[in-house]
Amino acid sequence: MKKIIYSIIICTALLSSCSVYRNYHRPDNLPVDSLYRDNPAVGEDSLTLGDLPWEEMFQDSLLQNLIRYGLENNTDMQVAFLRVDEAKAQLMAARLSFLPSLTLSPQGTISRTDGAKSVKTYELPLQASWEVDLFGSLRNAKKGTQATLLQQEAYRQAVRSELIATVANNYYSLLMLDEQIGISQSTLDIWNEQVRTMEAKLRVGEETENAVTQARASLYELEATHNDLLRQQREAENTLCTLLGMTSQSISRSTLAEQTLPEEVNAGVPLRLLSKRPDVVQAEMELANAYYATNQSRAAFYPNLTLTGSVGWTNSLGQVVTNPGGWILSAIGSLTQPIFNRGKLISNLRVSKDEEQIAQLNYKQALLDAGQEVNNALYAVESVKRTLDSHQRQCKELERTVQTSESLYRTGNATYLELLTARQSLLSARLNVVSDRFSQFQSVVSLYNALGGGCE
Repeated sequence: MKKIIYSIIICTALLSSCSVYRNYHRPDNLPVDSLYRDNPAVGEDSLTLGDLPWEEMFQDSLLQNLIRYGLENNTDMQVAFLRVDEAKAQLMAARLSFLPSLTLSPQGTISRTDGAKSVKTYELPLQASWEVDLFGSLRNAKKGTQATLLQQEAYRQAVRSELIATVANNYYSLLMLDEQIGISQSTLDIWNEQVRTMEAKLRVGEETENAVTQARASLYELEATHNDLLRQQREAENTLCTLLGMTSQSISRSTLAEQTLPEEVNAGVPLRLLSKRPDVVQAEMELANAYYATNQSRAAFYPNLTLTGSVGWTNSLGQVVTNPGGWILSAIGSLTQPIFNRGKLISNLRVSKDEEQIAQLNYKQALLDAGQEVNNALYAVESVKRTLDSHQRQCKELERTVQTSESLYRTGNATYLELLTARQSLLSARLNVVSDRFSQFQSVVSLYNALGGGCE
C-alpha cells in the first residue's frame, strides 16, 4: 500500500513539473501583419534593401575604408565583442553544471598530550558531488544562458548595424558641407567683385552710398555664414574621427555628386523584421531568458537530489595500532524538498512571472518601434525626392531671375535691392538643393538601418 502511495506522489510531482521542461515559443499575439503602412505587397522571398551587404550598399571606396576601420576600432564594437565572449563563458559553465564536481582536500594534523610522543595523521580524500537534474533546474539555467548569448550576439549586430549607418551619415554630412562651402565660396567671390565694382562707381558718381553699404553688409553676412560652415565642417570631421576610434584629423573623401543609391528600395514583408532586426531579436531573447527564469522558479518547488561520494587514503584508521594506513570510502544520497521557506519561493515565482510579462511587452514595443522606423524611412525616401525636385526647379527659375535682375540693374531699370534679393534667394535655393541631396542619402541609409542592414 505504501509503495502505491509513494508511486502516486512521484507521478503527481512528475506530471505537475512537465511545464518546466517546455521550450520557449514566440508569442502569437504580435502585430506583425499590420506593421507597414501604405507598403505594396511583395513576396516573402524577395530581397529587401536590408539584405544587401554594406559593401554593395555603399560603393564609395573611401567610405568603405572608413567603415572597415570603424568596425575594427570603434570602442562600442569592441565592448560588444567582449559581452559576447562573457556570454560564451557563462554558457560553458552552465553546460558543465550537468557533470559531477571533484574536490581534492588533503589535510594533516600533529597532536601531542601529556608529554607523549607526537602523533602525525593525514588524509587524502577525493570528493565527488553530482546534482541530478530531476525537475529541470539546471536545464532551464542552461537554456536561459543560451538565450543570453543570443541576446548579446544580437546586441553586437545592433551596434554593428548602427555603426555602419552612423559612419555613412556622417560621411555624407561632410560631403554636403563640402559642397555648401564651395557654393558659399563662389558666391563670396562674386560678391567681393560686385562690391569693388560698386565702390568704383561710387567714386565717379554712378552709384549711391546706400547701395554700396547694403552690398557691404550682405558681404559681411555671407562671410559669417561661410565661417559657420567651416566650423561645422571641422566639427563633423572630429565627430567622425571619434566614432571611428581615432584622433581628430582630416578625412579623405570624395564628392556628393559621385555617390550612388540603389535603384530599387524594397522593404519586404514585416515578418522579416522578427529575424532581421537585431534589436528585435535582442528583445525576443530577453523574453526567452525571462521564460526560462520563470521555469527555474517553478523548479525550485520540487525536490533536489544530490549524490556525493568520497575516496581517500588515511593513516589514522585505528586507535591501538599507531598509524595504520588504509582507504576510506563513502557514498551519500540526499533528497531535499522545500516545505516552508518564509514565502521566498512563491515571491520569486511571482517576480519571475512579472518579469516575463514585462519582457513580452518590451518585445512587442521593440517590434512596433521597428515598424515605425521603417514606415518613417519609407515615406522620407519618397518625400525627399519630391522636395529635391521642387528645389531644383526653384533654382532654375531663380537663375533666370538673377540674370534678368542683373540686366535690368545695368540699364538702370531695377534697384540694387531687387538684385540683392534675387541673389540671396538663389544662394538659399542652391544650399537647399545640396541639403536635399544629403537628406535623400540619409533617408535611404535610415531605411537600410531600419531593415537590419549591415548585419553579418
